[in-house]
Amino acid sequence: MRLRRLFAIMLKEVRQMRRDRITLTMIIGIPVMQLVLFGYAINLNLRGLSAGVADQANTAASRALVMDMVATGVIAPEISTTAPQELMEHLRRGEISVGIVIPPDFERRRYDGREAVQVLVDGSDTVVQSAAIQLAQTPLDGTPTTNLISPRVGAAQAGSGLSGGGQISVVSFYNPERRSAINIVPGLIGVILTMTMVLFTGVAIVRERERGNMELLIATPVSRSELMIGKVLPYAVIGLVQTSVVLLLGMWLFDVPIRGSIFDVYLAAVLLILANLTMGLLISTRAQSQFQAMQMTFFVFLPSILLSGFMFPFAGMPRVVQWLAEVLPLTHFLRLIRGIMLRGANLFELWPDVLALLAFTTVMMTLAILRFRKRLD
Repeated sequence: MRLRRLFAIMLKEVRQMRRDRITLTMIIGIPVMQLVLFGYAINLNLRGLSAGVADQANTAASRALVMDMVATGVIAPEISTTAPQELMEHLRRGEISVGIVIPPDFERRRYDGREAVQVLVDGSDTVVQSAAIQLAQTPLDGTPTTNLISPRVGAAQAGSGLSGGGQISVVSFYNPERRSAINIVPGLIGVILTMTMVLFTGVAIVRERERGNMELLIATPVSRSELMIGKVLPYAVIGLVQTSVVLLLGMWLFDVPIRGSIFDVYLAAVLLILANLTMGLLISTRAQSQFQAMQMTFFVFLPSILLSGFMFPFAGMPRVVQWLAEVLPLTHFLRLIRGIMLRGANLFELWPDVLALLAFTTVMMTLAILRFRKRLD
């Protein structure tokens, strides 16, 4: 082995990596991204959960109790009402994660040592259930309280019914048994679709160029828009097949319920599939090779997994990171799929996330078509 020849090969690789901007970005970008995400964005301590309060007593003591709960930092009241039924509707639509119900005879219950307050919690997120237990420790009379979690499920497929014996009880809706599979399996649909759909179309145009087929496609009367959309639609069918496989296995192996409309489930999946496919097309117009396309896909996949709320609680992230996560399609899909499958909501009630996915798809497809035109000229 000649050191001179070995050094020449090493120098060639260094120069090649220096010319490859995407690889150079990966070398620096991945450690920086992971450090920022895990050190700054990821926070397992939930803070600022959206909450609703139904204070039917409206006394000085009841208002002081609500203030004490807010002082813990766990909840941030956004809705105030006197009807507990309204809080349950807000929970079902995903507008709040926690509901505080204080009955009219709060003072008498408090002095008698009976159940005086109900904490309604969206059990479709098991992490939120754990945070609600912290609220149940709020003292009513200067001593720690006892928390209860109701294990029963009502007729509307939600946790209902409370046992006495504690001053503050926690009522877990939609997943009273706190089974993690019920929370994870719907999210896995989005994770799998994000990973596969972006990758499939990420290499689509690059593959045509590497195989020498791009010149033939340009010579045909097919327009650029038709070419881009035609590349997306077959993969959309594949995405629906993947969705069906996860749904069937989830129901068979883990007894995951589908409380909403199955049509809404598939329509939500289509929205995510189109969003990811158009994002993959945009990546494909930028990448010079299939390997580069895979590298760029990683930059999309990692933030989607960590910031969307699939692995780590969304409410625990800093506000700036939450704004960034709103740009990711997986964030909106998780709200849709969990709302439909676990809470029985419909797409009309979850319209902000539907509009977000439609807007994302439109922007990505427009940019992909515009960039594809520039690459051809």
